[in-house]
Amino acid sequence: MEDVIIIGAGPAGISAALYTARSNLNPIVINNGIGALAKAEKIENYYGLEEPISGEELYERGLVQAKALGVRIIEAQVLGIKGFDTFTVQTTAGDFDTVSVILATGSRRAAPSIPGIREFEGKGVSYCAVCDAFFYRNREVAVLGNSDFALHEAEELRNVTPSVTIYTNGKEPEFSREHPIAVNTMKIQAIEGEDLVSGLRMENDIHAQEDGAAEASFYPADGIFVALGTAGSAEIARQMGAELTDKENIKVNSEMETTIPGLFAAGDCTGGLLQVSKAVYEGSMAGISAGKYVRHKK
Repeated sequence: MEDVIIIGAGPAGISAALYTARSNLNPIVINNGIGALAKAEKIENYYGLEEPISGEELYERGLVQAKALGVRIIEAQVLGIKGFDTFTVQTTAGDFDTVSVILATGSRRAAPSIPGIREFEGKGVSYCAVCDAFFYRNREVAVLGNSDFALHEAEELRNVTPSVTIYTNGKEPEFSREHPIAVNTMKIQAIEGEDLVSGLRMENDIHAQEDGAAEASFYPADGIFVALGTAGSAEIARQMGAELTDKENIKVNSEMETTIPGLFAAGDCTGGLLQVSKAVYEGSMAGISAGKYVRHKK
């Protein structure tokens, strides 16, 4: 049983790792890449920088600093977290049991620009299989995505219905293992329905019309679950039952604890100022608070 697992290796996640490591908690950081820092060409408004540096350089410095303190960093995707009193973090590198978790993977991803997806949110379009699978027992459901996160969501849905199809929206599947779930790789034109979702309108790239337009095909679906890319902090928190704000950020108290004891969050996923300085502060506070929580549990 681990003391603390930190999901995310940006400024918030690494700051949490530094504080928990210095408290002898021997943290694990699950890292799935640079995230939003990749977009920062120059950072010059952060304390102690003699010259501007790129977001990528700051990210690499953080990893080196954490490793120098003995922090274990595992390159993997997080698929989900189960448990309440203690937790099991499910990843592509295996499952890890832990007393506490710090979510620090950045802000909520924007929904894909597919016509109809916004209009049908809450009317057949969902972002959480664990939350809403029950409503689609023995019905036709679709999962949007092409990664292990989408596969994980599809497998959750298969517990309540045998009719599950993964739609990659024209992208190549990037699953790390074999599976029996149907996959459709055609491009999605739109999500359609009247009051509720009725299905997906697809472009059939195989049979092109003489005028160059693709032949459209309709695939029925009662529910559509969006699972693009990897699971973000807000998606994980929602799956676990933690409360979100009106803006879909993770709700935390002054000690960065969510509404689930032992589950903490820091950085862009909590909303507010999207700055490195804010992420570092919240990551540090989350690390300190997680340390207090673990020591109390023991």
